[in-house]
Amino acid sequence: MEKTLKGVAYVSVWVLLWGTAASLADYVLLEREAYTPGTPGQLITFFSYGAATVVLAIRLAGRFLKDDDDNEG
Repeated sequence: MEKTLKGVAYVSVWVLLWGTAASLADYVLLEREAYTPGTPGQLITFFSYGAATVVLAIRLAGRFLKDDDDNEG
């Protein structure tokens, strides 16, 4: 797969993971009335999940973004 396309796909998957995880956590916190919509708590939830996702994406990038030439024997 072309290196640029592989990079775009990698980032896209992480954005979807971040959005899904943060939205599920937000839903639970809203249902439990931990905070209300539009408050700093909601911002902190999405920001913290975003930060964690960035850290994981960077740490795991080497495994998924290596050149195809590296896989050939």
